[in-house]
Amino acid sequence: MFKKNKHGIQVKTPEQLEKMRAAGLVVGRTLKLLRESVQPGMTPLDLDVIAEKAIRDEGAIPSFKGYQGFPASICASVNDEVVHGIPGSRRALREGDVISIDCGAILDGWHGDSAITVPVGEVDPKLTELMRVTEEAMWRGIAALTVGRHLSDIGHEVEKYVRSQGRYGIPQEYGGHGIGTEMHMDPWVANHGKPGRGPRFEPGMCFAVEPMVNLGTDRTKVLSDDWTVVTVDGKASAHFEHSVAVTHNGPWVLTALDGGEERLADLLGDAG
Repeated sequence: MFKKNKHGIQVKTPEQLEKMRAAGLVVGRTLKLLRESVQPGMTPLDLDVIAEKAIRDEGAIPSFKGYQGFPASICASVNDEVVHGIPGSRRALREGDVISIDCGAILDGWHGDSAITVPVGEVDPKLTELMRVTEEAMWRGIAALTVGRHLSDIGHEVEKYVRSQGRYGIPQEYGGHGIGTEMHMDPWVANHGKPGRGPRFEPGMCFAVEPMVNLGTDRTKVLSDDWTVVTVDGKASAHFEHSVAVTHNGPWVLTALDGGEERLADLLGDAG
């Protein structure tokens, strides 16, 4: 029922991709709502409540809640928290913070997974630029998902863009992944590396592309909750992610409300 290629990567049928698109749209709409909801005085737990209701109201299930014991429906990582922050109520968001929100949903057995980093009110221009660089790096990586290119091309494009923009840290131990009937599937997708390596992309493959970029060092550590990853120098981090399908017509961004058409038209047009 679930085809895999010789590298063990799940390959979806067109009908299965449509189901993944439906799950992706649940995530995309939820993140749009969360982006619009972020404001000073809210807590990450407030956002988690909003997210869980939005996901369940669409007949879906939060992917993260209960996953390996994770207690919430979103990951909410504030400032120097890179990924996997547990939403809590002890600290309210303040003007000048940035918060990375990672969200996943299961619909009809298929997963969508996406992340955004959002400014809380007015933020330091360095943080605005960090978010811009990280999001653009994600799109550069996504644009590599064309038939015949290689898995390592994603990370190469991400790293090449980030390095061209200044002295930023790219955590080496975190990256994207395959996605489909499970949230995390083979293969792992690095955010760095040389091009032209690994399996070639085939139509029906799906990957979560998710660069994390730090304002300072690439070094991180995990806090005592065994989830929250922070930068060792205390400087801010940003995180963006989309779930993407490889098709004969190019990348289809399953968690973007427009399927990625606007951004990819620019990038793939430039590539041509």
